[in-house]
Amino acid sequence: MTYTLPTPAETFKIGTRGSPLALWQAHEVRRCLMAAFDLPEAAFEIVVIKVTGDMVQDRALKEIGGKGLFTREIEEALLAGGIDIAVHSMKDMPVLQPEGLILDCYLERADVRDGFVSLSARSINDLPQNAVVGSSSLRRRAQLAHRRPDLQLVEFRGNVQTRMKKLGDGVADATFLAMAGVTRLGMAEVAQPIEVGEMLPAVAQGAIGVERRLEDARAEAMLAAIHHGPTGQQLAAERAFLARLDGSCETPIAGLAVIVGEEIWLRGEILRPDGARVVRGDISGPVAEGAALGVSLAEQLLAEAGDGFFG
Repeated sequence: MTYTLPTPAETFKIGTRGSPLALWQAHEVRRCLMAAFDLPEAAFEIVVIKVTGDMVQDRALKEIGGKGLFTREIEEALLAGGIDIAVHSMKDMPVLQPEGLILDCYLERADVRDGFVSLSARSINDLPQNAVVGSSSLRRRAQLAHRRPDLQLVEFRGNVQTRMKKLGDGVADATFLAMAGVTRLGMAEVAQPIEVGEMLPAVAQGAIGVERRLEDARAEAMLAAIHHGPTGQQLAAERAFLARLDGSCETPIAGLAVIVGEEIWLRGEILRPDGARVVRGDISGPVAEGAALGVSLAEQLLAEAGDGFFG
């Protein structure tokens, strides 16, 4: 099937949130497409779309609707034809896409680790008793409560720059940021990486996904040229794990898949929101069976956790 490549007169519209990190990700997708098809920058248009999750900053995510808060308005624009593709941080993406949309393009995954950020301490262990830690992530809050129940946890939302300002204003003694995000913004020095054995990251952390309309053959062909297969295989396992657990912003879940040769190794954990209990496990098998392995690991953890684990 033939299709017409975009031109400065007929641009290819890339939808994104408006934060500095989201814009970096959209620009990176544009850069990859420019290189793959030898196209000028003017053949693309970055379209910033306001989403509820960015507009409502004074309430916890679980109170206003969960992960879809960062995607709904962008997906509506994509379905309506206002944009050609949508760029997302995959850790923010619900496991199911609206009818008519598909996620089948991922850029090569960056650093998956969480980063510890503080103006007064070098690590979680260095925080004094009863220190205040800010985070909007139920996963991070539960992991921290499990490890350091003495700490005071407060809601902490906003982009990287906003959170750094809050630390400077003394709202909290420490917070966490994804290493992929601060590295992409050229701010990696503000965070101390936390190894995954110490704090298992969010499912799909560090990955950029590109969503398109299911029937858009041109977008399908263009995105196929920049898709990173191994990242797609990792996320197939992790997101199947998340889907079986019915993961949302109301459920503390962590998971990470690693490809070693022809095998994929998936680690996962579920936590009580108050950190009082954590159930961990891992599974490995052929890369091609990643999604099935994700479901199996989820069922293993659910069986071990028992009814009523999440309260």
